[in-house]
Amino acid sequence: MAGAFDFPSDLLDAREELHQVAGDLTVLLKGLPWSVEPHPGFSDTDIWRPRQRPATDDWSEEDQAEVQRLRDRQRELTLNVVTHPFWATLEGPDCVTARMVLKHAHDVASAA
Repeated sequence: MAGAFDFPSDLLDAREELHQVAGDLTVLLKGLPWSVEPHPGFSDTDIWRPRQRPATDDWSEEDQAEVQRLRDRQRELTLNVVTHPFWATLEGPDCVTARMVLKHAHDVASAA
């Protein structure tokens, strides 16, 4: 199925970098405190689905800058992928199928 579309290399590169940036952002966010600013924590037990968060420190300025840099890059790459001229060469179901295939193009390339 992946071979059915001849994706331009710049589109494949942008999608691969988008995948990498999203992964880097996820790893970074998992390692940071849950609140950007210091917070004493909370416990909501009077609701149908109780939730709680422990007290937390804030993010450093470096962490905030890195998260912002990754989010900005993610947004830029997303726009590049979504608005790439290649999509204008396809119509209807072919365009939808190609967008889905592109999401896994790096998996196919790694296996080959």
